Amino acid sequence: MNDRYYLENNLLLLKSTVEVYIHGTLESVNQKVRSLLQQNLLDTIEMQKETYDKMTNKGWYTIENCKKECITKTLNKIKKEDN
Repeated sequence: MNDRYYLENNLLLLKSTVEVYIHGTLESVNQKVRSLLQQNLLDTIEMQKETYDKMTNKGWYTIENCKKECITKTLNKIKKEDN
């Protein structure tokens, strides 16, 4: 397994874990459990950011900026759907 493959899988796992911690935190009625889940959520978000930064620095995770025309087109589509 190469570094890129490892980081891609790790990033996906961290994103999934964030979702689990969010739901657990929101649904928890016990304050101690809620606090623990919330701290784990924050730690996992930080790990996700670190992994994302490593991938971005190596050019393995790129994001294209959306052109203004694309944004305008999408907003117009949403407005039409609301009417």
